[in-house]
Amino acid sequence: MAERVARRIAHAGIASRREAERLIGEGRVAVNGEVLSSPGVTVTADDIVTVDGQRIPDRPHLRLWRLNKPPGLVVSRQDEKGRRTVFDLFGDQHPHLMSVGRLDIASEGLLLITNDGDLARWMELPQTGWARRYRVRVYGALAKDALETLERGVTVDGVRYGSITARLDGRTGANAWLTMTLREGRNREIRRVLGSLGLTVSRLIRTSYGPFQLGKLARGAVEEMPVRVLREQLPGEWGARLHAHRRRPS
Repeated sequence: MAERVARRIAHAGIASRREAERLIGEGRVAVNGEVLSSPGVTVTADDIVTVDGQRIPDRPHLRLWRLNKPPGLVVSRQDEKGRRTVFDLFGDQHPHLMSVGRLDIASEGLLLITNDGDLARWMELPQTGWARRYRVRVYGALAKDALETLERGVTVDGVRYGSITARLDGRTGANAWLTMTLREGRNREIRRVLGSLGLTVSRLIRTSYGPFQLGKLARGAVEEMPVRVLREQLPGEWGARLHAHRRRPS
């Protein structure tokens, strides 16, 4: 089956499709020995695609892991400051993995990891409609109707954030626990919108991402999602790939 070269790279788990297009623009991708200058190239299974001179692997079985990210780990393949990353939890077994979205270094909880860049991108898109749910501990005075304003959407420093559902779960002195649900997941979104209400986030834990739950997964633990669960939760072409995986003889 023919497909765009950036999609082929993404399905090989090298990078997301958008990142693959950047690699092409930098002259780091070749097809059958010819360096590409544009992502508008279609390839088949017979074509040899290389990135930085290395042939990309065949399209792997689609896999997805959930992990309970501890605070202090960076969600990046490599860190310029030499800090530990979430990918260190996998060792050297899986060299081509990427996260579905990100959590900042101080945040913790559910992080999804996949070997398919296209799947990662699809799961991140607001159009996919998947909610992200968080437990958030905040410090500061909480005005009576402050949380209701988030449901209408707010603008912070010129950036418009969509509707966020926030519920007060409990308060002890100047500290409170909230449950927050959003669908966009922009960079540091929760910290910024709560900061606009005069609240300081002291702990942020993601508890679910779409249909996938943190549950009782231990801090720092990694668990691969069973094919049965993925088949139930992933639609369209993803489900078809999983069915193909199931039919493949051992």
